[in-house]
Amino acid sequence: MFSHIMVGANNVEESKKFYDAALGALGVEPGVMDPKGRCFYRTPTGVFAITPPINTEPATHGNGSTIGFAAKDPAAADAWHAAGIANGGTMCEDPPGVRDGGATKLYLAYLKDPSGNKICALHRMG
Repeated sequence: MFSHIMVGANNVEESKKFYDAALGALGVEPGVMDPKGRCFYRTPTGVFAITPPINTEPATHGNGSTIGFAAKDPAAADAWHAAGIANGGTMCEDPPGVRDGGATKLYLAYLKDPSGNKICALHRMG
């Protein structure tokens, strides 16, 4: 359904360090910078990017927004969370763990990136 997701960052290099570590824990290659100062993470299933805002105003996070990254298992979600914390991310929500969504159980790990964007690693449990 989605081709890409792009979030604003006030310090792209700081955010790249964070996302290289956190997404690297999920098996994603380090981001690639372009001449416009944007950073792109490309996978067979889509693109995630960080960018300084084009209007030159400060980047802000979306209140109520969450971007979820697929994790192959709970251990990958935990590694993603630990890598994010070690590289400038901050805890938010409950600690990583199983959440009962009624019809399905999910393993979720939430963080805020260095610019305050709320992100999550998610594994759908069998």
